[in-house]
Parts: sequence; C-alpha cells; structure tokens
Amino acid sequence: MADIVKQILAKPIQLADQITKAADEASSFKQECAELKSKTEKLAGLLRQAARASSDLYVRPTRRIIDDTEQVLDKALALVLKCRANGIMKRVFTIIPAAAFRKMSSQLENSIGDVSWLLRVSASADDRDDEYLGLPPIASNEPILHLIWEQIAILYSGSLDNRSEAAASLVSLARDNDRYGKLIIEEGGVAPLLKLVKEGTVEGQEYAAKAIGLLGRDPESVDHMIQAGVCTVFAKILKEGPMKVQAETAWAVSEFAAHYPKCQDLFAQHNIIRLLVSHLAFETIEEHSKYAIASNKASIHAVVMASSNNSNVNKVKSVVDEDHQPPIRHPTGNQKPKQMDMHNVVTNTIAMQGGVKLPQKPSNNQVSQGNAKQTHQVNYLHQQNGSISGVNTKGRESEDHETKASMKAMAARALWHLAKGNSLNCRSITESRALLCFAVLLEKGIEDVRFNSAMALMEITAVAEQDPDLRRSAFKPNSHACKIIVDQLLKITEEGDSELLIPCIKAIGNLARTFRATETRMIAPLVKLLDEREADVSKEAAIALAKFACADNYLHLDHSKAIISAGGAKHLVQLVYFGEQTVQHPALLLLCYIAHHVPDSEELAQAEVLSVLEWASKQSNMAQNETENTLLQEAKSRLELYQSRGSRGFH
Repeated sequence: MADIVKQILAKPIQLADQITKAADEASSFKQECAELKSKTEKLAGLLRQAARASSDLYVRPTRRIIDDTEQVLDKALALVLKCRANGIMKRVFTIIPAAAFRKMSSQLENSIGDVSWLLRVSASADDRDDEYLGLPPIASNEPILHLIWEQIAILYSGSLDNRSEAAASLVSLARDNDRYGKLIIEEGGVAPLLKLVKEGTVEGQEYAAKAIGLLGRDPESVDHMIQAGVCTVFAKILKEGPMKVQAETAWAVSEFAAHYPKCQDLFAQHNIIRLLVSHLAFETIEEHSKYAIASNKASIHAVVMASSNNSNVNKVKSVVDEDHQPPIRHPTGNQKPKQMDMHNVVTNTIAMQGGVKLPQKPSNNQVSQGNAKQTHQVNYLHQQNGSISGVNTKGRESEDHETKASMKAMAARALWHLAKGNSLNCRSITESRALLCFAVLLEKGIEDVRFNSAMALMEITAVAEQDPDLRRSAFKPNSHACKIIVDQLLKITEEGDSELLIPCIKAIGNLARTFRATETRMIAPLVKLLDEREADVSKEAAIALAKFACADNYLHLDHSKAIISAGGAKHLVQLVYFGEQTVQHPALLLLCYIAHHVPDSEELAQAEVLSVLEWASKQSNMAQNETENTLLQEAKSRLELYQSRGSRGFH
C-alpha cells in the first residue's frame, strides 16, 4: 500500500520542482511567479511529508486529493512557463490576464489545504490531539464525503474509544440515507468496521456490527461485504463474542439474508444456523449436561441421556451432581415442576426425536453402585455437548434480562430470513431444537421474540408446503414438536387480536396437508376469522382454508364438510358480495372448492351459494385465470345438478 501511495505522489512532487525552477527563470510577471513559487514550495513540502508517511495515509481520499493536486500543478506549470517567453514578439503575443494568477494562487491554496487535511486525518490519535480537522476544500461541494472520510480514517488509525465513536457516526449516516451507506462502502469503510467488530471494545463492536448491518441494504452492497469476509467474522462473534455484540450480529445476518437471499447458503456453510439455534435454545429449553446433541444418518438430532433407568418412563428427572452442573433458570422464572407443562412436553419430545429411552429414577442401591460411572458419563457428555453447540456459554447467565431477550429476538429474526424459500436451511433448522424453542417462545417470549418466532415458523412451513420430504420429516402428525407448535398457533388464532395473527394463520394454512381427517380443531377458528372486520385477516383466513379444501389436499372432502359445519358458507357469501376486492377473490375460490366437493349440502342451499356463483360468473374481475374460471363453472354446474330451485329458496 505504501508503494502505491509513493507512486501516486511522485509526479506531483516532480511538477512542483519544475514550477519552482521555471518561476526563477520568469522574465515577466516576476512578482506573481514568485508568489506561485512560494505556495508551490509549501505544497511540495507537504507532498514530501505525505510520501514519508505513505504507510499511514488513508488511500481513498489520497487518490482523489493527489489527482486534483496534480491537475492544479499542471496548470500552474503551464502558466509559469508562459512567463519565460523571450523576445519582443513572444511577449506581445503571449497574453496572460492578471486574473489567471489570482485563480491559480487560489487553487494552490486549496491544494495546500487538501494535503494538510490529508496528513492530519491520517495521523494517529496521539499526534492529532483531538484537534478539529475542518473541511478540506476538495469536499466543499459534498461535505458529507469529508465526514465519511474523516470517520473511516479514525477507524484505521484512531484509539479504540475514538474508533467506537467513529463507528457510531457511520451508523447515524448509514441509517439516515442509503446513498451515504454506498459512499461508506465505496470509500473503504467495510474493512476497518470488520476489524473493529473483531477487536474493539464491546461498545465499538456493537456500533460496528450495527453499521455493517445497515450497509447491507441491497444485493451489491451485501455481496461486496461477503467478499470482504463478513461471514467468517460473524461466525466468530456468534460463537464467542459478548452477547450484546452477538445480538447486533444476528440482526445484521437477518438484514443480509433479507436483502440478498443468495447469501443464505453461505451463512449456513459457516455454521451460523447452528450457532443461532444455540442462542435461541439458551434458557429456553433446559440443556443440562446430561444431554448431548448428535446426528444420525438422516441428520436428525438424537439425545443421549447420561442417567440410569428404571421402570418409570413417563417422568424426566435430573441425576446430575450439583457440584458438576449448576441449575439453569427457566425463561418463565422459578416455577414448580407441575407448572412447567410446556417444558415437560419439550423434554419428552427431545427424547422421542432421538429414539432413546427417558431416564428413570434409580433405586438407592443403583445410585450407590453406579455413582462413579455416572460422574464419568456426565463429564464426558458435558464436554461433548459444549463442543457441538459451538457457543461459548461462559458468563452468559449473568447477562441482564433485556440483553437475553434481545439476543433471542435477533436470533429468531435471523433464522426467519435464512429459512425463507430455502429448503436446505429449513431442514437444518427443523432437525435442530429450533421448532421446540419457537413453541416455547411463542407462549412465553416478549413481543419481538414472539413475532420473529411466528414469522420464522411461517417461512419454514411455507417451504415445507412445497417440499414433501421436509413436510414429512419435520411436521409428522404424531410428532410432539408439531403438536405443540400447532397448539400455540391455534391459541393465537383463537385470541384473534395480536400482530401475530396473520403469520400464524399462514402457518396453519401451510400445514394443511399434515392434519388427519379427525383433527378439525383448526377449522372453526379460521372460519370465525372470515367475519373479521380487518380485510387482511379475512383474506388470509380464506386463503388458509382454501388450502384445506383444495383438491390437492387428500382430505379435502372432510375439511370442506368441516368448513360448512362451522358456518363458513354464510361468511363467504357476505365476503363475495360485499367484501373488499382483495378479499372477494380468495373468498370466491374457497366457496367454489366447498361447493364442488359438497354440492348436496343443505347449508349451501340455505346460503344460496348457487346464486352467488351465478352472479360471480358474470363479473369480469372475479376469475383471474382460466383455471379459476373452469373451477367456478364446474362448481356452479355441480350445484345445479344437486340442488333444485326449491331447495335454493329454502328458508
């Protein structure tokens, strides 16, 4: 880098020497040339000082300032050479306006100011003494560029505290304007920010991670930072950084994945999904040292229990010696075992997924005989679990509640965006403890944690809807994890007044093919939401129910009957006739499905569904494509076949 800077400076220094020599030989405008010579010598001195400090110079402004200075010196040399004209005729025909010298003098002053600023901004914090650097003349037309240069220069050469303040300034700039973010990237701000994330103070690391996340607002910017090595840095921080910095890093991961989906696989390759799940599981499900998470041939995590067994297989009790494993607090507080129903379900589910026996309470003689062996197992499994989880848990228990909640919220947000539209990532997430964590956090988490968990489940189930293998492995009907997730989704859907409502409705709809014929408990709450005053809620409820009633669902007949029994027909008729345009179409589609599958329904006759379909078939904007138009005509034909005019008028 120093050699490049010296090469940049070589020509301006040569030009300055030529101007000095030419000014001494001037035969006209000697006073003006002497003034230019004085300023050129001052500029040459600064350029030589810059050459000596080339290794410390901030390259981006150096290039622009030296390029501009070189142009000024070229013009100054041309002007001074005109003053060397010999002979009467040359002097007569060489016209030099007096204003030319004033303009050139001003330009040399600006170059002196630019190079002086460059030397000051590139100096270390000790040499600078916190002096105000001022605005370099080159940045007078774009003051924000000068500010970005100054902050990035501090990131390169300042003390840790000054670098922290500079990162905070860049956060403010990047948050205010997308263009400023691009300037920060273009002016070389990514590399020093990444360095600060790795080795700064905790506050500096936080600001640097936040700034990097704010810079990733478009695919080009994210790709630039990935090329700069951001994945490796993020993985290192998520593994062993301070929790506050880890939370900001997880947020940055979510921003990158949201704005540049191609980076999802890169993050997965750096084990970031596994690290995020570990953060999500911390104090969400109890991870005593008796658990060790391993992978079988199908990559589904198994649980190895380090306890003795007896005949009682329905209860899970810890047999870990208190000297070897301190208790870990449950996120809901210090509750009695009988109050921790969700945790009991989670613990049983972990054991069932691994295909292992639950530990049984040992008898007194078994405890005395196997004490030494048990201690060896616990210590071994504790080491094994720590190495597999990958996250350094030292000191995490002492973090304040707000920091822990923020970490979980950001981890869930990152998993949400990493899962979106990516089957491989969804498989990695569902084969871990993440689904169990989402179930607990939906019930017990704070607002942000619950929302991000719901969004993550929505995206995972959306991928599972299109991926049969993922759907069968992650959301088996007899899976405890699936059951407790559905329980939480239904609970939120029945409450009906939460910002979690729409993602939970979508998640239930995405899982429509996983439910058995006998399991119809999710139909009634969705039908109830058809009568919701908010159009968006009614729309999503209709779309979700359509996934139950469509022909692609093997149990479409059972689900259609359940929708009718729950009173869905009358709500759908109202929505088709009087609903907003965004609701009319999904409501009509659902009505066509149930009319097609259950044309002999008395409820459909009483609701006069045939009249609705006849009216809809005459509206040009109802059927949006040929497939929907065909479905509408078939549903109408089947109703006409099964329902007489008399039955349509039945009250």
